[in-house]
Amino acid sequence: MTELARSPRDLLASEEDRERVVERVRAAVADGSLPLDELDGRLTRVYDARTPGELRSAAHGLPELGPWDRLVVDRTPASRLALGLFGGFRRDGAWVVPPRFTAWSMWGGGRLDLTEARFAAQETVIRAVALWGGTGIVVPDDIDVEVRGFGLFGVFGGGGAHRTRRPGAPRVVVKGVALFGAVVVKSKQGKR
Repeated sequence: MTELARSPRDLLASEEDRERVVERVRAAVADGSLPLDELDGRLTRVYDARTPGELRSAAHGLPELGPWDRLVVDRTPASRLALGLFGGFRRDGAWVVPPRFTAWSMWGGGRLDLTEARFAAQETVIRAVALWGGTGIVVPDDIDVEVRGFGLFGVFGGGGAHRTRRPGAPRVVVKGVALFGAVVVKSKQGKR
């Protein structure tokens, strides 16, 4: 028995392909390349598309997404806590930051590097506590950052404080206390 070869016109568009186009529409509206009054019509075309060809037609003229456009993801974060007690911790590379993350440094130190991270929510709160220790937090330059904390016989803050980059960018709020220690937030160009 021979199976008939299907042409690409006969295939149905997958939900994954459809959601990628929806994300492109959302990003185009956010950056102003698609007027808001065209949003409803464009989304209707995307959801009515049955084949990959119809989906490509619905996406015509939209900018392609770069890796920086997918900063907020729908994945489960691995952990919500990092502890450096008489030692250290390091969280870097491609990891998913939960909406609430706590970093404790007690007689030790730690480093959180968000330059390759993705975020589980649009707004992330990092509670950083340094007691006779230190925590360094590296934030990419393409997200919004606000630092709210204080140092008592210590330092809390740094070069990444109170920075707004672009509409729709993820927001990170770093808050906490440094007692005889330091919590330093630095900005770095992301690797996205």
